[in-house]
Amino acid sequence: MQAARECCLRLKCFAGVHSRIDFSSAAARRALVVFLLLALASTGNRAYASQFFDPLDGKLDFSTFLSQNAYGFLPVPIIITDPSVDGGLGMAGLFFNESEENKNKRLQAMKNAQSNAGKYLLPPNVTALAGAYTGNDSWFVGGGHLGFFRNGAIRYAGGGGGGSINLDFYGFGSLQLPKPITINTEALAVVQSLKFRVAESRWFAGLTQNYIKAELGPKNLGSLDNVLPPEWSDELKQLLTVDVTTSALGVVLEYDSRDNIFTPLHGYQYQLNWKKFDEALGSDLNYDLSSFQGLNFWPLSRRWNLGLKLQAEQAANAEFLPPFALPSIQLRGIPAMRYQGMKVAMAETELGYALNSRWRTLVFAGSGLAATSGEDLFDTPKRNAYGLGFRYRIARRYGMDMGMDFAEGPDGLVWYITAGSAWTSI
Repeated sequence: MQAARECCLRLKCFAGVHSRIDFSSAAARRALVVFLLLALASTGNRAYASQFFDPLDGKLDFSTFLSQNAYGFLPVPIIITDPSVDGGLGMAGLFFNESEENKNKRLQAMKNAQSNAGKYLLPPNVTALAGAYTGNDSWFVGGGHLGFFRNGAIRYAGGGGGGSINLDFYGFGSLQLPKPITINTEALAVVQSLKFRVAESRWFAGLTQNYIKAELGPKNLGSLDNVLPPEWSDELKQLLTVDVTTSALGVVLEYDSRDNIFTPLHGYQYQLNWKKFDEALGSDLNYDLSSFQGLNFWPLSRRWNLGLKLQAEQAANAEFLPPFALPSIQLRGIPAMRYQGMKVAMAETELGYALNSRWRTLVFAGSGLAATSGEDLFDTPKRNAYGLGFRYRIARRYGMDMGMDFAEGPDGLVWYITAGSAWTSI
């Protein structure tokens, strides 16, 4: 989550991040049933009701509703399960929009009984509006847009919002505090990227921009007075009580051959980012942030599929960075912002099995490292996690799944509600 930065990432739920949107849990099913009953009561129209079911198999499916209601939006519950914020609830509105040509192609693919009717088609444009409140009094509101132009040759992804996030700070790398410090971050943030296809290839290159204006304040620093030397407490208070702006421009290089952007089962996405935070761009801090992510999806047979995620991130800077700007281990089973450092690396693998055209089960395992600037990354303790989950194909026309993951990590059991793939990069 990384405080304000994760606030922006959650706004990209439409692209398949852990969006906390679940149509499989009892609470979400009840909310969905209520929504459908209200919709049916307001229209009294059987044709309207049919938009929520697949004409091929009669199962619950939102493809038709999402594609044929350009001026409406799909209200869906947001269920936040991350223990770092004590859970929470919210609401999101999703808008799908695509050309008539692509709609017709997807419809024809559905009639041909393809389980993933959106395979290799130009992805739809998606807009999201969201807001949520959590059990530890954190909140956020915002929105985002994912757009494809000139037949997919230009890709835009952007999001922005504001909120007040309370998260525990545990230290850097192997330098862990004896007790976590709860830090409140009030922030406004904007994240954008614009990528262009290189010739007729699957390569893309472009620019990325980040802006965060944040006010940080520790809520329980006094609890360390009897644990740390007084000079440490004073220094921590100065470092963690600050008004700061981070602003960056960067470049991105990407290779993308995934079969779709929501729940890919075949193809690769490799992305390399470099961002420069500088006073000339309005930033209070000067540093470079480099990141790499490689997503691999292999179909092993008609029912089995395998995935592998590789990720690394490094902040190059001699001065202190606030917690929301620090890289952290991002794995299922590890709470947000739990293990941070100037350098992080992680890997996760996932094996899935399709029970039928709608339901799929999976198992996964991952490991991560986090180090301070003075440590060697591979000399730090490994943080391992593993778990299992399930998915339901909620929008066959777009190849989009929703479901739940249950993961065991160093700090116990964590469960997630996932829309699309658990691994997301747009």
